[in-house]
Amino acid sequence: MTEERRSTSALMICLAALFALTALDLWTKDWAQGALAAPAQNVPLCAPDEHGRRHMQHIRTDKVVLVEGYLEFRYAENCGAAFGMLDKAPKWVRTGVFMTAGVVAVGALMWMFITGNGGRMFAWSVPLIVSGALGNMVDRVRLGYVVDFIRFHINDGWEWPTFNVADSTITVGVVLLLLDGLLRQEPTGDAEPSGEKSAEPTG
Repeated sequence: MTEERRSTSALMICLAALFALTALDLWTKDWAQGALAAPAQNVPLCAPDEHGRRHMQHIRTDKVVLVEGYLEFRYAENCGAAFGMLDKAPKWVRTGVFMTAGVVAVGALMWMFITGNGGRMFAWSVPLIVSGALGNMVDRVRLGYVVDFIRFHINDGWEWPTFNVADSTITVGVVLLLLDGLLRQEPTGDAEPSGEKSAEPTG
């Protein structure tokens, strides 16, 4: 079945949501740098020192507690991908992998949206995933790392890797993308067509 291209109004809504979410992500990162950290001096960018430690470009100065013992805003810098993946890989590997993956993902999703692929949840997922990818790509170009500041933990005994708005929108978008694919799958049963009977051997 040939997919129908999405309407111009659907594309405009997608782009508006995409730009709004990207702006929100970048604004919250700038807020975190200004409110939760102060610039550091003479610190190598995403490179270990002689003791193997990585120091942030900004010094963490404060935190904002939202739910005592569970949720807070606390500044962090991520040289890797979402949730710190490839954090210790060489810079050229990180740059090549992240930027290539980001450009391919953005281009593929936008093309699939325009050409009418997927259902309603897929359409919702596109601005969420694309805005998150763009927000983190902008950070890597302008800063060399990604700013994170949302910290979820359980009384400091266990904690989820610190994340940001872009990571959140990507996660929600991927869930919607997977649900769309699962719900649109056609059954592949082996039932025989109605009105037909299988031939049986006669004795």
